[in-house]
Amino acid sequence: MPPLRTALLQSSGRTGSVDANLATLDEAAGRAAAAGARLLVCPELFLTGYAIGDAVPELAEPADGPSARAVADLCVRHGLAVHYGYPERSGDTIHNAAQLIGPDGAPLANYRKTHLFGSFEEKWFTPGEDPVVQAELDGVRIGLLICYDVEFPENVRAHALAGTELLLVPTALMHPFPFVAEAVVPVRAFESQLYIAYVNRTGQEGEFDFTGLSCLAGPDGTVRARAGRGEELVVGDADPGLLAASRAANPYLRDRVTGLYGSLV
Repeated sequence: MPPLRTALLQSSGRTGSVDANLATLDEAAGRAAAAGARLLVCPELFLTGYAIGDAVPELAEPADGPSARAVADLCVRHGLAVHYGYPERSGDTIHNAAQLIGPDGAPLANYRKTHLFGSFEEKWFTPGEDPVVQAELDGVRIGLLICYDVEFPENVRAHALAGTELLLVPTALMHPFPFVAEAVVPVRAFESQLYIAYVNRTGQEGEFDFTGLSCLAGPDGTVRARAGRGEELVVGDADPGLLAASRAANPYLRDRVTGLYGSLV
């Protein structure tokens, strides 16, 4: 099976302007497709901006809303899948969500963040209840988490045990926590034997100062692609062959002594 070329869009877009962010996404999708990517991953709450405060209810949309239809259209035009963060309205609740739409414009998976971070998120969002959400793309099992979720090793291990090969993690990692992108994410990929595409915002946005440092971390603990601190599109390959070899050589998943772990739950 050939590697799944994955593009990471490190950008904060324009806070509060869905139309401008859709235009940025369209332009990035064109560049990603030209680089041979079959998947473009965007940061947390990319469509609206993160520091939108009281505008959350106004900008929230259902999973099949107008923005989803616009993303589906650009997926078809550029011939690649897009994974993007947005505030999802579901009845009377709003979730911090991320959706994966396939190259044919069909929705593949929608995930609601389960571990909310800080007073801003706790004020506006309801946590999701599904810990493992997956989809298939070009024969690769894709899993979805959002930002703070990946900092809990149980979440990543649950994905590994469910067969996830490439874990997509849109994020809004801010100072003073750059070590999460630099150290925690590659360790998560190594200890659970999968790829992690960790895609961050960048620059100042309201009270938040985002660190950038988006990366594609491999199951061997190495970083296959890394962005700097500014706006950037980076591309890397999630190689099923390397993953299979790494899982064969690394005994973590095989050597677990599950009878000892009851206290974890």
